Formats: sequence, structure tokens, C-alpha cells
Amino acid sequence: MKARPIYVELDIQTDMEALWKATQTPRLHQQWDLRFTEITYLPRSGEREPQRFHYRTRIGFGMDIAGTGETKAKVNLLTGERISSLKFGSAQRISLIRSGSGYWKYTPKGGGVTFATSYTYETRFGAAGRWFDRILFRPLFGYATAWSFDMLRIWLEKGIPPSVSIQRALMHYFSAGLLALLWLYQGLVPKLLFPEGGELAVLQAAGWFPGGERFVLALLGAGEIGLGLLAAAVHRQGGIYLAQAALLIALPAAALARSPELLQAPFNPLTLSGAMAGLCLLAFWSRRDLPQAGRCLRKPRSNGKEGAPRWHPYTSGR
Repeated sequence: MKARPIYVELDIQTDMEALWKATQTPRLHQQWDLRFTEITYLPRSGEREPQRFHYRTRIGFGMDIAGTGETKAKVNLLTGERISSLKFGSAQRISLIRSGSGYWKYTPKGGGVTFATSYTYETRFGAAGRWFDRILFRPLFGYATAWSFDMLRIWLEKGIPPSVSIQRALMHYFSAGLLALLWLYQGLVPKLLFPEGGELAVLQAAGWFPGGERFVLALLGAGEIGLGLLAAAVHRQGGIYLAQAALLIALPAAALARSPELLQAPFNPLTLSGAMAGLCLLAFWSRRDLPQAGRCLRKPRSNGKEGAPRWHPYTSGR
């Protein structure tokens, strides 16, 4: 079964020339496109010749995937639509992608441009390569394309450079993810699995629920687990951090009011809540203007009839 091409489409409120420059200039393109670390155009004899290029992508552990390609562009003077078609490939044996082709399509729309791409490729390593591509690589590659498109939109619409978007995203996902894990841990381990480790004694010392401390502690644990899951699910919403901040003030305050000697412990409610409040503030601050792959359309409109360009000189593998 032939793999479905990767398709991404996004409306960007910018002018055609700004979008064309950001996507057709190598030093700008490599800033926002997660799929490429470096793009270098090769000299050509004339404007009618295809533009050939080299590309390189870091894959970690000191390893790179390098390849070559060429692109052609066409402009419809009547509608203002532009199409940039390309083919690409890598001779490296470690590269899953052997060769491929696709296009970028620029369609004027109101005060902006609809920017769309569709591409596919042939893989190495036989059936194992095709299976790995279908299950993992192609979905991730498509997600990276969509995330990159939205990062480009943020750059052109709001003036936030891709390097800042990437730093902000790393900061946000690290702080929001760690915060959710801490809630899950605090709800599961000391309250549900090992209540005798100290949480039960604190609740008994408070004297608020005589004889029902275990049940209340279990409810608190379930609530913290639920909060951790909710925080992970709606991590872009500011309200979730306000709710967490309120709990991070109320819970340790209640415990310390009845048992102030808890402050003598090396890891006490105040130090833990303070650290979590710091993560909460960091996640709240970094949540704005984050690239989001979900903003992009991932299937061509009208069952693929509207999105396909009329001019596309390349086919995969040629």
C-alpha cells in the first residue's frame, strides 16, 4: 500500500513577497524549518535553470543526514498564485529517505496568503523501512512540518524570531511537563501507595478528620493525580496555572498552620510548593505565542481536488 503524501496548509497574514523571501532564502528558511539544519544554494547559469541545493540535518549523536535537491518556481500573473516544486534525495545509507518530491503553493487570500505543501518520498531498508516510516517517521515528519509552518506564521505576523519560539517552547514544555509529573507523583506515591511515609501523620496531627484520615488522604491523592493530568492536557490555558498557584499556597499553609515544626525538615511543604510555584510561573509566562501544529490543515480541501497544483514537473524518484 502506497503511503499517503504529507500535506500541510496554513493561512498567514502577511504579504506574498515577505512569505516568498522567508521560504526561498536559505539563511531564512533554515531558521524556521525543523526538517533542515543547513541549506545551501548552488550556482546556476541562468534564471530559467532549476535551483540546485545541498541540505544537511542533524539527527543527534554527532551524526548528520545530507542530501541534494533542486527546485523550480512558477508565478501566475493573473491570480498571483505561486508554486515552487522540488525534488530531493540522499545517497547516505543511514538516511531513511532515498528520494522524494513535492511542492509549496502560495495562494493570495484576502490580506494574507494560504501557504500549503505536499510531498512524499521513497524509503530505504525494504519492508522494515516502510513499516517504520508509516508507524513513526512519517507522522513525526508531518508534525514537524506543521509545527514549522506555524512558527513561520508567528515570525511573519508577530515578529517573534524562530530561535525565540524554539527557546520558549522548550522552556514551556519542560516546566509544564515537570509540574504535571510532580502533581502525579505527589498524588500517587506519598498519598496512595505509601501514606505511612509521613503524609498520614501530618493529617492525623492536624486533627481535622478524626478516624477518616486515610480516606481523606486518598481523596487528596486522587485529586492531585487528576490535577496533574488536567494540567498536561490544557497546558496552554492560563487558568490552569492560577488554579495550581492557589493550591500551592493553600495546601502548605494549612499543613504548616497546624504543624509548624514541619519547617525543620530538609524537604518540607514550603520548599516543595515554592519550587512548584516557580515552575508554574515559568509555564504561565512561556505559554503565549507557542507554535502549534494543530493550527494547520493536514488534508487537502475538497478531497484533494482544490489543493493540488496544476503545474508540478517532478515525480518521486525521478
